[in-house]
Amino acid sequence: MTETATTDHVHFIDGQWQPSQDGAFVPAVSPANRKELGRVAQGDRVDARTAVAAARRGHEALAKMSRWDLARACNRVADEIEKRRDILATTLAQEQGKPLMGEAYGEVDAAALGYREAGELFKWMAGEVIPVETPGKRAISYRAPRGVYGVITPWNFPVNIPVEYLAPCLAAGNAVVWVPAPSTSLCAARLMECIVEADLPAGAVNLVHGPGPVVGDEVVGHAGVDGIGFTGSPATGAAIAARGAGKPMLLELGGNGPVIVLDDADPVRAAEAAAAGSFFNAGQVCAATGRVLCARGVQEPFAEALLAAAQKVKIGDPMDPDTTMGPLNNPAVADKVEAHVADGLERGGVLLAGGHRMPDLGSDLFFAPTVIGDVPPGADLNAAETFGPVAPIVVLDSDDELIAAANAARHGLAASVFTRDLARAFRFGEAIQAGLVNINSPSSYWELHLPFGGAPGKDSGIGRLGGKHTLQAVTEIKTITFDIS
Repeated sequence: MTETATTDHVHFIDGQWQPSQDGAFVPAVSPANRKELGRVAQGDRVDARTAVAAARRGHEALAKMSRWDLARACNRVADEIEKRRDILATTLAQEQGKPLMGEAYGEVDAAALGYREAGELFKWMAGEVIPVETPGKRAISYRAPRGVYGVITPWNFPVNIPVEYLAPCLAAGNAVVWVPAPSTSLCAARLMECIVEADLPAGAVNLVHGPGPVVGDEVVGHAGVDGIGFTGSPATGAAIAARGAGKPMLLELGGNGPVIVLDDADPVRAAEAAAAGSFFNAGQVCAATGRVLCARGVQEPFAEALLAAAQKVKIGDPMDPDTTMGPLNNPAVADKVEAHVADGLERGGVLLAGGHRMPDLGSDLFFAPTVIGDVPPGADLNAAETFGPVAPIVVLDSDDELIAAANAARHGLAASVFTRDLARAFRFGEAIQAGLVNINSPSSYWELHLPFGGAPGKDSGIGRLGGKHTLQAVTEIKTITFDIS
């Protein structure tokens, strides 16, 4: 793996790079070889409060900028992301663990596009003239920024997921206090360098490194923060919802995306899509193939094709251009993947491929691409989010059983259905309790402008990310009436 010089990375608050108030640092470590990549400032509640105060001032400056000015600022950030494409992608591969050529560069490119789209979409987002009954009165409404947003982001897409919040907030004129996941703090620092070069007002975007229960908790509960954006686990999302009660929130939480393979589906096409959803980013995707619900009539050819797809995965050094899957990002997720696999096998699942760590590759965070057949419905692999490179196959007999199994889990983020029958496709699409249902595509298929979020009554969050939907979430409708009589 290509080495980088060990350097210290600090917070960015009120237009300046600055260390923690107590001078604390923690190491950033590569998941692929467990070597130190640098050191990152360890923030605390004092740092978070300082950032919120700066963001209040930053919002005042942003509020004076026109939509065209804000769109130009978004484009300047995108320009910097494109200029720094190589260092951003390299840092992603080294610190997050995703393959450089197959995934990291694509994430960086999506981040640049996210800034450009947000700026343009909000620039043209119109209000309305509202008819009123009273003579001599006129009423108009328009989208206005909320003020200061607290944004807390995860480690699985540490460049692009932050952009899903940061870009719309900037485009709409909100200031931000951003708390990134500690295990990908270097990625956050590199993205912040791009934002800094875009010449924004001091305090417009503030980056505070540190543990979520400390820094994130302070930001979420602070009276100076007007709205919350968070992507992460349902448990943390519930804690944030309680801590920030009463504030507008956009929460994109966990998924256990069922890939449903009906008996008339093309088993090879379905298997290739399920494999893509299981092994992309080592399965560390909210919309990943969390489980496969397979009709009994197509079970054998589907399992054979899925096994063949798993065997084509090249796992190894993320910096190797031939690698298609890197390590898991951190010990906690690796332990969970291992536990879910063990539970599935103990309950009667049949191991078809993988099922073990691969420490000989340089780290015990490498986990073999795994396929498990005949997984019982009660197994953790079916009921919970595994977040690893595991494709569990649950075999069922009827359409009604498949729908019931899909809806039995507490997650309801994304799903996919494979069938040649248009009527069945629509029936399943409408019946499955998920915010996104893809027909004959991986559950992980998504584009930046499409609405993405959890279904009602599930643990996958509230609100919708994506294009105009995020812009609507981070703004409010303001109405002004005029007396012209």
